[in-house]
Amino acid sequence: MRKALELAAYATNEVGFTDWWWKERLGKAYYQLGMLREAEKQLTSAAKNQDMLVLTHQLAKIALRLDQPLSALQLYTEAAGRHPNDVGLLLGQARVHEALGHRQEALELYQKVLSLDASNAEAIACLAADYFYSDQPELALRYYRRLLQMGVVNAEAWTNLGLCCFYAGQYDLCLTCFERGLAMADDTSLPDIWYNIGQVAIGIGDLSWAHQCFRLAVTLNPAHPEALNNLGVLEIRKGKVQQAAGYFRSGAKAADHVFELHYNLALLAHKQGDLQEAVSQVDQALVINPEHTDSLDLKKQLRAQLMAL
Repeated sequence: MRKALELAAYATNEVGFTDWWWKERLGKAYYQLGMLREAEKQLTSAAKNQDMLVLTHQLAKIALRLDQPLSALQLYTEAAGRHPNDVGLLLGQARVHEALGHRQEALELYQKVLSLDASNAEAIACLAADYFYSDQPELALRYYRRLLQMGVVNAEAWTNLGLCCFYAGQYDLCLTCFERGLAMADDTSLPDIWYNIGQVAIGIGDLSWAHQCFRLAVTLNPAHPEALNNLGVLEIRKGKVQQAAGYFRSGAKAADHVFELHYNLALLAHKQGDLQEAVSQVDQALVINPEHTDSLDLKKQLRAQLMAL
């Protein structure tokens, strides 16, 4: 890469710093070497020589690497003004809005992408996921079926379709979709599929089947935090508190983004009278999700008990 950098720098100098392509090559070499500010400088200079979409995308990528999403959004917006209806720019804007939590703006952009390119798989998948998590599985089902009709056939698509069928009440199709997902899955996706099947089992009240599914998920991926959390909850229902605590601790050690694990550990500690541990765990849960109502209520209860001591 350093040889490529030297060659690009030499060529840029030879053409009198007027050729945007060599500046873009030089900027890309800097980017690959992790020299983001130098890359930004070269790409900005290239953009002044020639308005090219590839330069906008690379500058936005650098801004995101520098944790400047608003700068990336501004780059996409300005370029979209010069190149209206460019699908790549609209997708870039939608991704940044989604990362910033601007759900409505991202949805409008994805819908605009589909109006321009009805077969854009990314826009279809993002809209389907949003409808699913907005408690509209029937609409999500339409989009996932559309993906399959387009030829996007993989384990993840079948799994998502199975979940949509279950929550939309189409139970006859649900298990068939999961079976096809399992048949196409690799070692990376198998734990998540068994976890989702376990969620379906809980939904129909078959806790024994759910326990088997979560055990399979943990066998395939011992660091699967969601499956470990659900196994812990099922063990509590059986009265096996120590085993449940072991599952919760294993999950919390494996991943620090699942607040339910810390909340459940706090509940166990509270029931066992260990108020200090309960406070510590509920604080960790609130760091991950400050708006979790049950954690807030438990913290108030713990605070009241500590004040009474």
